[in-house]
Amino acid sequence: MPLGGAYRLRLADGTEVVAKRHDRPRGAAAEAAGLRWLAAGGVRCPQVLAHDERWLVIEAVTIGSATGSGAETFGRELAAQHRTGASAFGVAPPGGPGDAWIGLAPMPNVPGPSWPEWYVAHRVQPYLRDAVDQGVLPDPGPVEAVCERVGELAGPAEPPARLHGDLWSGNVLWGADGHVWLIDPAAHGGHRETDLAMLHLFGCPHLDRIVAAYDEADPLADGWRARIPLHQLFPLLVHTVLFGGGYGTQAVAAARAALAGL
Repeated sequence: MPLGGAYRLRLADGTEVVAKRHDRPRGAAAEAAGLRWLAAGGVRCPQVLAHDERWLVIEAVTIGSATGSGAETFGRELAAQHRTGASAFGVAPPGGPGDAWIGLAPMPNVPGPSWPEWYVAHRVQPYLRDAVDQGVLPDPGPVEAVCERVGELAGPAEPPARLHGDLWSGNVLWGADGHVWLIDPAAHGGHRETDLAMLHLFGCPHLDRIVAAYDEADPLADGWRARIPLHQLFPLLVHTVLFGGGYGTQAVAAARAALAGL
């Protein structure tokens, strides 16, 4: 059964697995390393059964319905995963390549000691330049201003967290076992508010209960909601470069929203 580029297969012994082909260099290795790293940190991820240069084989998850209790459990597990930490901002999972991907877009994992400067240099500015070169960003001024004033916008310093890195609702599977399972990571060391901002960008069932349980397990720093647009700027710029359309306008709006609190 095809699953949007992946295939659900039944093996001779009756076991169901998902096989996914990667056409990006070392894409299968990056995803396998990310799944293993995240699973060791507290969240549920499908077990990696095998991979080579092109193919990744993982256990299949039986899908159920989103529930409030499952959302609360996920919030606590996500907090535990972030708390497990990483050795630096931008560090790749053990065994994962430095030249990684977020969806179809390159996402180099270059370690850095300070989140604000690292985020601008290795996440925002590369895609800002591409968007300007392609002529798909209606007004780069607000994004440039965010880059210049990111130290004022970033909030209290946080230690590097163990991030999923592409935590939109399509990568959140509600299992029949009542638990949330995470797939398709762009895992790296980063700021924990980035994963939460991604959940807010495209919506997620029972998001308020996820966040409340997270905040109870590991309280978020004051003002974190006002910083959501700052953390959404990177994925919006990625979408701007890949898809154009209204994403450029959304990226500019996010930059203006981030600056509004100054």
